[in-house]
Amino acid sequence: MKLVPYYRVSTAKQARSGLGLEGQDATVQRFAEIHGATILKSYVEVETGKRSDRPELAKAIAHARRSKATLVIAKLDRLARNVHFLSGLMEAGVKFVACDQPSANELTIHILAAVAQDEAKRISERTKAALEAYKARGGKLGASRPECRNLTSEDTKKGAKAAGDAARRDADDAYTDLYPIMRALRDEGRSLRAIAKHLNAEGYETRRGRFWNHIQVRAVLKRYGE
Repeated sequence: MKLVPYYRVSTAKQARSGLGLEGQDATVQRFAEIHGATILKSYVEVETGKRSDRPELAKAIAHARRSKATLVIAKLDRLARNVHFLSGLMEAGVKFVACDQPSANELTIHILAAVAQDEAKRISERTKAALEAYKARGGKLGASRPECRNLTSEDTKKGAKAAGDAARRDADDAYTDLYPIMRALRDEGRSLRAIAKHLNAEGYETRRGRFWNHIQVRAVLKRYGE
């Protein structure tokens, strides 16, 4: 068995201190030892209240899928109410196991996702009601706030640049796990077409879920250093 662990901590401070992370890692290490499994690479998500995406989860799922490995987390209840996590699992089609509930199956995940979605809907409804009450009392939101009316062209450019930088970071991170395989094949003297053929034969996909071709292989090698 090959494992790709996914850990989640709530704050950057926890990530630096190892608080919470060490416990998750110890649990996964014990699970790997008991089952004679090999840990390929771990991914750590620093999740805050302002963040709705899960870039490290996306990378962990991609790595597990390409490597035909099992995605593993320490405790299912730690992520059971995370809609993004559960939806990502259901859509990815990768093998998944929680160390504290190794018997959890696809039905379990679907039930948890349904409960999480319902809770998210209820939270949204409560938030909407609270905002409407705030507005009724004269409160101002969004673009109606005074500080939001005076955005300069420079502010707009900064926002566009930040969005572009985020997109480039996603592209940079997309194949960090797959590049070493490409690099090794290239060092063996394989052509770009031969590398693409090898990747497709092994079941690896592009981040858009498509087959590889020589142009895409060249782009990845160039991006990461060739």
